[in-house]
Amino acid sequence: MRTTTLIIGAGQAGLAMSRCLTDRSIDHVVLERGEVANSWKTERWDSLRLLTPNWQSRLPGFGYEGDDPDGYRTMPETIAFLERYAEVVAAPVRTNTRVKSVRQSDDGYQVVTDQGDWQCQAVVLATGACNIATVPALAQAVPAAINTLTAMQYRNPEQIEKGGVLVVGASATGTQIADEIHRSGRPTTLAVGEHVRAPRVYRGRDIEWWMDAAGVLDDRYDEVDDIARARRVPSLQLAGSVERRTIDLNSLTAIGVKLIGRLAHVSLGDGKAQFSGSLRNQCALADLKMNRLLDRIDEWATENGLDDQVEPSHRFEPTEVEASPPLGLDLNSGEIRTIIWATGFRPDYSWLDVPVLDRKGRIRHDGGVVESPGMYLMGIPFLRRRKSSLIDGAGDDARDLSAHLASYLHRAGRS
Repeated sequence: MRTTTLIIGAGQAGLAMSRCLTDRSIDHVVLERGEVANSWKTERWDSLRLLTPNWQSRLPGFGYEGDDPDGYRTMPETIAFLERYAEVVAAPVRTNTRVKSVRQSDDGYQVVTDQGDWQCQAVVLATGACNIATVPALAQAVPAAINTLTAMQYRNPEQIEKGGVLVVGASATGTQIADEIHRSGRPTTLAVGEHVRAPRVYRGRDIEWWMDAAGVLDDRYDEVDDIARARRVPSLQLAGSVERRTIDLNSLTAIGVKLIGRLAHVSLGDGKAQFSGSLRNQCALADLKMNRLLDRIDEWATENGLDDQVEPSHRFEPTEVEASPPLGLDLNSGEIRTIIWATGFRPDYSWLDVPVLDRKGRIRHDGGVVESPGMYLMGIPFLRRRKSSLIDGAGDDARDLSAHLASYLHRAGRS
């Protein structure tokens, strides 16, 4: 089988690219291992809502059409939104088609799938950055009596036995799961490493509204000092809820969640866990970064004459940390019955047989233009803009990269 361009992945990034290629009359096919929006269907917990308001779900030629623009979509609503988008743009999706390998050929790329082989001149990797849950090597030393699961495996508190729970990781995923589990009656401890604190609402408006309006989300990859570092920054401690609640470390402490430092070591055999003593410093740094963001928002509001239209500028209470947080925990004591690894995710490129991966398994690229001619990347954090991994970021990235792809085909005499 042959087509000009193959897009691998039918999430928001792949579908946005499909629409942009259609607009440019570039023949293409979208390959999806499961169904449209497969990751949203199979790898999220039950109560999760989008971290961004409904109005911010903007894709090329499509957007929110309901009567609750400031609400936050549930997972079923998010899935329905993406399925509807695929229909509206008539994306040529081949579902239940798993890619087994991608390799260079004399005329571009050969893509081998479990439904047959394809030959294409360009390929777009839109499989996302969250294919595999990252679990630290020290997990191997956790006593066998303790149940462990990743954030991708977690669905709701009912799947967890009664007793104490240790959630490792305090970004958006970890804080939301810790909040939900503790409210279910299971004593919860949260191991906190690097994190990014942010209020859900600031000066009467959603923080995402401010970041969108002030241009924070449009910061470009080629304008930041250290793009490698920017791409590793954890997700904001945000949650979507009907109440527009802020879920941060202070809110967790207020309901009884116990904070502890980053999990640094587990002794094989005796199950003694050791935690970093940097909790206070990590929290102070997160507060500092949050206030820098609020400073930028305040400056923009003043420059654009909004100060009289919104609530006054203010700052939030610093993160509260007990004077001497525990540095150790006996995992054999029975206090902790379950550990949930909310320690991030990584992409899966095990099927990519093109020499474009660095020593850490990341694709070498310049704003989504991969080092192999005719290959493009979509849907990873800060690909071209700070918002690249959001639904709202897929459209701008797809417009840029589809233009580059069209130019590549033209230069190569393939269009």
